[in-house]
Amino acid sequence: MIGIFRAGRSLNKEIHMPKITNLHDVYVEQLKDLYSAETQLIKALPKMAKAAHSPDLAQGFEEHLEQTKEHAARLEEIFRGLDEKPTGKTCKAMEGLIKEGAETIQENASPAAKDALLIAAAQRVEHYEIAGYGTVRTYANLLGEEEAVKLLDQTLQEEVETDEKLTEAAQSINVEAEEEQEEAPAPSHRR
Repeated sequence: MIGIFRAGRSLNKEIHMPKITNLHDVYVEQLKDLYSAETQLIKALPKMAKAAHSPDLAQGFEEHLEQTKEHAARLEEIFRGLDEKPTGKTCKAMEGLIKEGAETIQENASPAAKDALLIAAAQRVEHYEIAGYGTVRTYANLLGEEEAVKLLDQTLQEEVETDEKLTEAAQSINVEAEEEQEEAPAPSHRR
């Protein structure tokens, strides 16, 4: 059975994935991953904004949606400079993070608790993006892609700022969620 799996996996790589042989190839592969992540996020953020109970949180998600569209456009600019296409890869990590976010939206939770859950999901996304943009910025720097370094650094700084805004929002929303718990009637234990 293992031999079949290995043979199938090897065949799959040969058919679907070009060989990665140097840092430039790694850079392009990682840029494609980020582009996929951003395009998935563009679809998810409106749902998160709609699910938020706090008007400030909803507005923050809407503002980040516009910023995310700019991030995707910057990546497209980098791809044009590399004479590469941004498509062809699905970011499985973002797919999973968005799935978790969708589950959060469906949670049966009080308003502030729901917002606290949304912030937690959004911060996981931001931390993933911060790691990704920091990595590709380093690759761009090593490869002498000066214009890309500037664009990637701009996006990285915006992702860090968004994470900081989410942390700030969480400080008050988490307190509200705790207060909701204190105000809720204690569950009865009937036998």
